[in-house]
Amino acid sequence: MRSAGEGENWLALTDEELSLQRAHDWAVRPDCGAVVVFSGTVRDHAEGRDDVVSLTYEAYDGQAERCFADIAAQTRTRWQGAGRIAILHRLGTLPVGAASVVVAVSAPHRDEAFAAARFTIDAVKASAPIWKKEHWSGGDAWGTGASDIVEPATLPGGTPVEDGATW
Repeated sequence: MRSAGEGENWLALTDEELSLQRAHDWAVRPDCGAVVVFSGTVRDHAEGRDDVVSLTYEAYDGQAERCFADIAAQTRTRWQGAGRIAILHRLGTLPVGAASVVVAVSAPHRDEAFAAARFTIDAVKASAPIWKKEHWSGGDAWGTGASDIVEPATLPGGTPVEDGATW
């Protein structure tokens, strides 16, 4: 597992299986009463296709890790009580049901842990230079629905106290 970051951030691109339990256990801190773990998994369908058998993920190494660090920093700016933040993404070809991404965020209270985790995964989807190729029984193609990469700081979201946002 190639990891970046230190201390309270665990940021990684890996070709190894992702462990939700390991991410959860790492995120626990004595001053944080909440840990939210999100796992994105490979599903058996995509827009207009119901026979997806696997996905292949590729990333712009170096840039993706820097993006993860920017996302973690932005999460901490918006939720100053955030404890530990894990952003872990698989690379390579994954079968249906495999975890492709895991985000874990700890915080003193559940509301901020949920909001911070939601922002973090949304920012990964919008900002990280990671691409997926869909494989089905009749062929393969790069995933549909691609969009321009945006800076994490430009994404909406914040604590209810700061901007009235709700997730």
